[in-house]
Amino acid sequence: MTLLAGFDQPIEQSQSAFRLILKALSEPGVIVELPGCPTWGALNAASTAVILTLADQETPLQLCAELKSEQVLTNIRFHTGAPLATRQEDIHLAVWDDQLRPAELSALPHGSEVSPEFGATLVVQIAALAGSHTLRLSGPGIEKQREISPPLPAALRAYLLERPQRFPLGLDIILTCGERLMALPRTTRVEEC
Repeated sequence: MTLLAGFDQPIEQSQSAFRLILKALSEPGVIVELPGCPTWGALNAASTAVILTLADQETPLQLCAELKSEQVLTNIRFHTGAPLATRQEDIHLAVWDDQLRPAELSALPHGSEVSPEFGATLVVQIAALAGSHTLRLSGPGIEKQREISPPLPAALRAYLLERPQRFPLGLDIILTCGERLMALPRTTRVEEC
């Protein structure tokens, strides 16, 4: 199996990517660009950058079937050492495409009242980060309100609007498209406009 490139400048690029991902998580709905990141198989550059930056030997991953090729798995193992999760409750980072379904969302760990930090981070690759139905965001990191319009999978849109778990439980969501991403942490309230 062919190894694909990770970051060209591992230290500088991982630090830069970490700062940009943190910016996206601390400013929900703001689009950040991660230029010069590699792509692995069906993983876009932003999803690959998230894995390279946030995954390590202690970060059990879940990849949807459409993104999980032997090439992708080999490169994840080589560049990060991150294992695939063998049990749903062990998942720290899940990467899905736009075919995400409600059962898959509800099966992810949402943390507990005592340990909300065990809620998973969900990365969802979508076709664009704008151009669909408008959603209004409010909460920490947003001065008043912010509007976004990504074409979300129906299951994810319903999850964000209904938030089946009470805060602090839930998922931190990162939406990726090409080299760009935006984040919707569990602290963000989402409403239809």
